[in-house]
Amino acid sequence: MKKIAVLPAYNAELTLVETVKSIPRGSVDQIILVDDCSRDGTYELALKLGLKAFRHEKNKGYGGNQKTCYEKALSEGAEVVVMLHPDYQYDPRVVPFMTGIIESGICDVVLGNRIRTRREVLTGGMPPYKYVANRGLSMIENLLTGQNLGEWHSGLRAYSRKTLETINWRLNSDNFVFDSQFLFEAAHAGLRIGDIPVPAKYFPEASSIKLTASINYGNQTLLALAEYLANTWGLVSTARYTPGK
Repeated sequence: MKKIAVLPAYNAELTLVETVKSIPRGSVDQIILVDDCSRDGTYELALKLGLKAFRHEKNKGYGGNQKTCYEKALSEGAEVVVMLHPDYQYDPRVVPFMTGIIESGICDVVLGNRIRTRREVLTGGMPPYKYVANRGLSMIENLLTGQNLGEWHSGLRAYSRKTLETINWRLNSDNFVFDSQFLFEAAHAGLRIGDIPVPAKYFPEASSIKLTASINYGNQTLLALAEYLANTWGLVSTARYTPGK
């Protein structure tokens, strides 16, 4: 199966080399980077590293960047797509295990779960308020969707081609809530979602949304959950949950 890693990048020049170097050799067939109009030399460095790189002329946001990533990966014939943040926060060494779970037909979606233990994640630098919010939201999301994921808010994900051809992700937000909408749609479609533990670390060069943006993200996630429930219970039928839209 052709495996492609996509890197939605924004001002990742300081961490890109370590991220790419840490992807196990032979675990993916191609790496595609999409630069979301960075203010640094991310795009130029990606070309220097031999990556297939694209650059947005205007900033499209985190979700908008992923949309370009998936379009490019599908056009390249990807059968498994790994979405990895190029900020080196997530340990890329788990990539072959994630793709293997999909290749073996066990799951359609695999997430990297940062929260193996409370001590580990807090020692790794996750702010306490983010830990509490992540655990609270994930608990609610698991309960109401019938899933059993360690966390719903990981930035390391692997998708089968079937997943990307089933989910109406092109209709999702261009902002950070894109990821939450994607998982709710995957759950609604009956796709098999699983996760594996992944070491994660927080440091100054790693991207991280601030408190105000985190609160906004949490509120948008709850609205996305409400949309999922309304469609699941047959109260509405929005385009994101309508096959073929």
